[in-house]
Amino acid sequence: MNTTAKALPYRPIGLLAGIGAGMLAGKLADHTWTTLTGRDDAADAWDRDRGWTEILLTAAIEGAIFAVARTAVERAGALGVKRATGSWPGA
Repeated sequence: MNTTAKALPYRPIGLLAGIGAGMLAGKLADHTWTTLTGRDDAADAWDRDRGWTEILLTAAIEGAIFAVARTAVERAGALGVKRATGSWPGA
């Protein structure tokens, strides 16, 4: 069986896990922003009352949290597939 065929069964699971990770990361980013700044709403590019520093810092924090959450979920999913099937997905 080739690499693509081995990875196919994991794709739907990975997709759903990725969506969940994105939702979790969004909530975690909002909570982190509120904790750091005391404001309920994070700055975004269309916020005319916020400066470049605040907007870019918000984006960096959100991006870092999203990347860590996505990577953790993908890694946990791959480990789960390895335990369940005996082979690493895509290997």
